[in-house]
Amino acid sequence: MSDGGQADGIKQVLVTGGNGQLGTELKRYTWPEGWAVTAIDIDELDLRDTAAIAAMVASTPWAAVISAGAYTAVDKAESDIVTAWAVNAMAPAAFAEACAKAGIPIVQVSTDYVFDGARDGAWDVNDPVAPLGVYGASKLGGELAVRTSGARHAIVRTAWVVSAHGNNFIKTMLRVGATNPTLRVVDDQQGSPTSATDLAAALATITMRLVEDPAAPTGTYHFSNAGAVTWAGFAREIFAQSAARGGASAEVEGIATAEYPTPATRPANSLLSHDTITRDYGIHPPAWQTALGNILDELLGAPKKDISQ
Repeated sequence: MSDGGQADGIKQVLVTGGNGQLGTELKRYTWPEGWAVTAIDIDELDLRDTAAIAAMVASTPWAAVISAGAYTAVDKAESDIVTAWAVNAMAPAAFAEACAKAGIPIVQVSTDYVFDGARDGAWDVNDPVAPLGVYGASKLGGELAVRTSGARHAIVRTAWVVSAHGNNFIKTMLRVGATNPTLRVVDDQQGSPTSATDLAAALATITMRLVEDPAAPTGTYHFSNAGAVTWAGFAREIFAQSAARGGASAEVEGIATAEYPTPATRPANSLLSHDTITRDYGIHPPAWQTALGNILDELLGAPKKDISQ
């Protein structure tokens, strides 16, 4: 059994996907005194190597594992099935098995893509899953592996992750909008953008409680920022807030998904209900517009004051 990861009195949390948007924010998160994060990426651990995963978990008295590393190339996954399943399903299976043996909790990050998006309203954690493609199916496989492993766990589904780091929709819009006066953006898929900063804070809250409280709630949760918007609506708000900071601005023309074909089918509705994470962990996600503003503050600086007022 684990000693709670308290080598030298410090609770060590192992984070995978350390160079991704979420891993970066988990490293930047202000963990309380007595906590520390070891964030690893593919150069330190190949998530396709289940034996190496088991050895990694056994090598240190970790307090918990946050499994944030994933194969996230949604379209490429349609033709790279084995790799997607290895990283998104078998790696979480290996981590969960190792965590169960070590007696430590695992927090598994999952996705709205486990749903088909074919109804109105926010998806509840217990709604039927029906992934539309390889990415969603492989992430669901990871969920099932963790859920049946015997490890104490929290599975946290999220959607539309954005940040000031890496590649994401906000940074793409700012880059393309800087040289194009008008952009055509899908306007019939809705969801809630998720700040990697806010998601990291939620995952940290859950992880620390799972470590410190043997009776802490376990199961499946949803986290995204609050409020609903389409991709086109999101783009319009990005440019409105960017312009207020002296950044790129462009007109956004809404188009149908059918006008922008991709190898993988996206859910038309990615809204996620926060009822369970609020009930069990007291987590109230801030509005997506606020989260966007915080990201743009980091990328572009604070909004310019209107001296005419």
